[in-house]
Amino acid sequence: MRTASKLISIAHPTLHLSHPTPNTLIWNTIIKAPPTSSPLSIYLRMRFHAVHPDFYTFPFLLQSFTSPSELHSGQQVHAHILLFGFFANDFVHTSLISMYSCCGNLTFAQQVFDEMLHPDIPSWNSIMNATLKLCSIDNARVLFEKMPMRNVVSWSCMINGYVKCGGYREALGLFREMQALEGDSVKPNEFTMSSVLSACGGLGALEHGKWAHAYIGKCGMVVDAVLGTSIIDMYVKCGSVERARCVFDELGARKDVMAWSAMMSGLAMHGRSKECLALFSEMQMHEVSPNAVTFLGVLCACVHGGLVNEGRDYFERMGSEFGITPQIQHYGCLVDLYARAGLIAEAWKIVKSMPMKPDVLVWGALLSGSRMHQDIKTCELSLKELIELEPNNSGAHVLLSNVYAKTGRWEDVRHVRNLMEAKGIKKLPGCSSVEVGGILHEFMVGDESHPETRQIYLMLEEIMKRLKMEGYVGDTKEVLLDLDEEGKELALAFHSEKLAIAFSFIKTKPGTPIHIVKNLRICSDCHIVIKMISKIFNREIIVRDCNRFHHCKDGSCSCKDYW
Repeated sequence: MRTASKLISIAHPTLHLSHPTPNTLIWNTIIKAPPTSSPLSIYLRMRFHAVHPDFYTFPFLLQSFTSPSELHSGQQVHAHILLFGFFANDFVHTSLISMYSCCGNLTFAQQVFDEMLHPDIPSWNSIMNATLKLCSIDNARVLFEKMPMRNVVSWSCMINGYVKCGGYREALGLFREMQALEGDSVKPNEFTMSSVLSACGGLGALEHGKWAHAYIGKCGMVVDAVLGTSIIDMYVKCGSVERARCVFDELGARKDVMAWSAMMSGLAMHGRSKECLALFSEMQMHEVSPNAVTFLGVLCACVHGGLVNEGRDYFERMGSEFGITPQIQHYGCLVDLYARAGLIAEAWKIVKSMPMKPDVLVWGALLSGSRMHQDIKTCELSLKELIELEPNNSGAHVLLSNVYAKTGRWEDVRHVRNLMEAKGIKKLPGCSSVEVGGILHEFMVGDESHPETRQIYLMLEEIMKRLKMEGYVGDTKEVLLDLDEEGKELALAFHSEKLAIAFSFIKTKPGTPIHIVKNLRICSDCHIVIKMISKIFNREIIVRDCNRFHHCKDGSCSCKDYW
């Protein structure tokens, strides 16, 4: 980099001054918030005028390096820090650690930290955060435990690290530890609670989320647009759209584009497509400009609602009316929209004409839609592309097996299964969780590990007997085994969501809504069963699978059997 190469030549020991000049403050201000030029070019001009930097100059400068491509420039500035004698300053050290973290080099970040004789809390926080970003959550936890002292930033960074890595249970566990030590230095703040809310949303733990919301109010925290959006997102992911809408409305004039987008995306996930599009119109009336995230929610609403014409129109309006360039996620939504509607040829046109190379999500959308309509040729072509991108993608192989099984091509099913076995690819087992009494209970398919397994299976047997009396017949089309009908029905009987429902029947009062989170797409048989249970036993059952929400009540589902 030409600019960076000038640095050493411009800085020279002979220019070292014992005291910063009066102009340093002005230069620092410009470096911190440059009007037009980059902070690095401002620094070069500062040195050209022989103005000596102080210990504020370099932290302001270092925070401008935020990507691996800027690592060399960051290293050059590091050399200047040594040259001007600021290497012993903790503030500068912490800024260096953060810079190397942002530039993707944990080794250099760790080296800077190790050179500190007495690292302060911000330095510990900085190196721990770098290890979240660049290494592993386990290593970050080791650093966290080694800290001689921790403040609210330390705890919040560690909790947030768990959330980003999908360790939602660990995040909530650490938050409980933080509360046990709660004092002025470790009292949770808005950033802490935003991470806690994300953990609750990730788990679908509504009771935990409601408690966190109440705790925010109890502590007198200001619910601004950022924290408000976190609360909205939590309620949406926990299956309570009404509570999310209440928080959204209470924000009033504080709502920014992210709050609007979160509410729209939530409505889309829950199949309330018309409400989502109406909210988009309301957003425009309030003169809030949509962004790329907003349109992702709008397009998802069109996908889940089967609104092909509307989806096409909104996609075109992104560029023509709002000047937003569609990203690969938007193209993926359009492919999904056409493929689900059976317009496979239109979906192919998008795949072939999009300005970027299709990714896993795009091919997955085409595969899923063509599978719905039993277009085996497109399924096979999509699978080939998926395997090239992700050779060990178990979901793609399972989807193709489903297609073959539906059409009775058991030899092909066995071929796919043998291929998976040869490659060491294992199907991700179905897992469902349900929150009862503030405790999350997890069930795997055919699970017998729960201490109340016997009662659960007896309850499930009673439920299925009642369903069969009402005319239930197992939908065995997606059973990936060449069995007789009785064997196929038995294979379906112990899916994880059915076990979770049976457990909920044991532990909750009649009429209590049941919230289930499943890691995979709900199968057609379980969908039928849950709809029937909702009617026969007068239970509202809300299922969040990997694609969307299913609100089953009085024998019907919010997805209108379109998922």
